[in-house]
Amino acid sequence: MSTLPWLHPERVALLQRLLGERILILDGGMGTMLQRHELDETAFRGQRFVDGHDSAHTHDHPGSCDLKGNNDLLTLTNPDIIRGVHEAYLEAGADLVETNTFNSTRISQADYHLEHLAYELNREGARLARAACDAWEAKTPDKPRFVIGVLGPTSRTASLSPDVNDPGFRNVTFEELVTNYTEAASGLIDGGADIVMVETIFDTLNAKAALFALSELFHQRGTRVPVMISGTITDRSGRTLSGQTAEAFYYSVQHARPISVGLNCALGAADLRPHVQTLSNVAQCFVSSHPNAGLPNAFGEYDETPEQMAAVIGGFARDGLLNLVGGCCGTTPAHIKAIADAVRECTPRALPSTHAKVA
Repeated sequence: MSTLPWLHPERVALLQRLLGERILILDGGMGTMLQRHELDETAFRGQRFVDGHDSAHTHDHPGSCDLKGNNDLLTLTNPDIIRGVHEAYLEAGADLVETNTFNSTRISQADYHLEHLAYELNREGARLARAACDAWEAKTPDKPRFVIGVLGPTSRTASLSPDVNDPGFRNVTFEELVTNYTEAASGLIDGGADIVMVETIFDTLNAKAALFALSELFHQRGTRVPVMISGTITDRSGRTLSGQTAEAFYYSVQHARPISVGLNCALGAADLRPHVQTLSNVAQCFVSSHPNAGLPNAFGEYDETPEQMAAVIGGFARDGLLNLVGGCCGTTPAHIKAIADAVRECTPRALPSTHAKVA
């Protein structure tokens, strides 16, 4: 068990107290909100990449590669848009907002030839979220707001081969993942994240690399922040892409002593419920869930309304399954407000009497 001191012990104590008092509200989909802006290539490039190179790093450039679709880059090229998304979710009732850093690792940014931005994307992503949270907390001091620094799964998997003809092949190593996650987490912490969340985990080996990177980083710095872990059940079989049930997933990561473990993405709330129930039955820590707004339709869009989603999640809460809840793909501030209203009077899930302390 780690005996490292917390980076901000008073914030950690406040968070743990609030988690015991009420169900805390996470934000909703970042990509969903950005799609509403209908941004073109010029908007993604901003002034920094207008001439096809990075004006801040003249030796690094994306060349002829299109940057449209690289949502994380907007943190640097259109920060007001990202800040606006954070503000909208905070206004809707979110207690915690996630940084716009889902793909801010060298591995994922390599698709755009922007590997050199990884640390900066994480640091600035955390700073934007921090500024938004601080502004709202100043308006309503009785309602603290927390920044969750997001570590996404990367675009590669350490457990599975991308080549069906060569099952033993891997296009990433554990060590490469550790290096990527260490750099990203450093940026998140330096930017002011209260918490780091390893999320949308489809491969537990990737998650273990992230957790190992965090452990090593904490020891290097002599301090730590709370860690949230959120996996994703990829289909109705009830397993992650790498083959684990929700219960097996939890037992694979509990050694990291997370402040919470949960499930997000892939499924809507109704389909996710039995797996959240499983986690609630076994987890020795707090439990989170931020599902999609239903399953995508034929056009890849999400049709579940705020009222429909809130009705299902309200059942989660009334049955004592949750400590944190929000939304993933397809969710908007309207969804988050409806969810917040639905769970407001519900008692949060009680920790087991034998729960292990967060290290």
